[in-house]
Amino acid sequence: MTNSIDDFSDILSRDEPLSQHTWLKLGGNAERFYNPTSRDQLIALVRCCIAQDIPVRILGGGSNLLVDDRGVSGAVIRVIDPLLSSVTIDGSIVKAEGGATLSHVVTESVRANLAGLENLVGIPGTIGGAIVGNAGGRHGDIGEFVRSVEVMTNSGDIAVRSGDELSFSYRHSSVSDLLVLSAELELRPDDPTELANRMKKIWIMKRSTQPLADQSAGCIFKNPRGLSAGALIEQCGLKDLSVGKARISDRHANFVVTEAGATSGDVESLIARVQSAVSDKFGVSLEVEIRRW
Repeated sequence: MTNSIDDFSDILSRDEPLSQHTWLKLGGNAERFYNPTSRDQLIALVRCCIAQDIPVRILGGGSNLLVDDRGVSGAVIRVIDPLLSSVTIDGSIVKAEGGATLSHVVTESVRANLAGLENLVGIPGTIGGAIVGNAGGRHGDIGEFVRSVEVMTNSGDIAVRSGDELSFSYRHSSVSDLLVLSAELELRPDDPTELANRMKKIWIMKRSTQPLADQSAGCIFKNPRGLSAGALIEQCGLKDLSVGKARISDRHANFVVTEAGATSGDVESLIARVQSAVSDKFGVSLEVEIRRW
């Protein structure tokens, strides 16, 4: 039996404000916003949208996302805990579904005395989003631990990417499919005390250098090769620069923080001003890390 889009009306919200689902707390509405409650329902919904030529966007934690003030047409499908949230560990293999939060996967791995992901402590979002964007920091990226990824392709098929089909580079992966359903990561056993201490140290350092208490979306720009985007922005004297209700964080210049009433236009103006200043002063083109809808 083929589903009609009307079969999913019980999980549909029309004109849903996406500002309620993103860390920057701004942006327009989603024409159709779906909250599936099971893997089967999610897969059926995505296939139905594809069959009816309804554009699909997958929303995870909304932490690395800038939504246009005009909103988004088509279907926005939310995939985050409790949907696709299971994490299981067998020996040194961690299997996590795509909607599990990265913080939960990190915690479970450390609890099982497995090393590697403790470096990612403090990074928001889902494991699916983390893999697609190869999330990480100065201590390493998630890509080095990913063994296989189960995806839903843009045509609605389910496939497993592994081996040569998987490649990771700085804030980028070869996973360009519509949706990450699950992933297997291979970690290594380690001494529990050392592991816990390492995680604590990284967390304390992040808390002291990043505006974690503010509304922000993580780093706005990618670090140019061998350079720090934050340092370049700071050297241009742009810390605390504001446009409307958005401003460059005074704690870390590669973060934009927003207040009530901020628009995505404010953030876009800030991005353009920073790119222009860094280009004029250093001849460096800053590339945006945040995703735009």
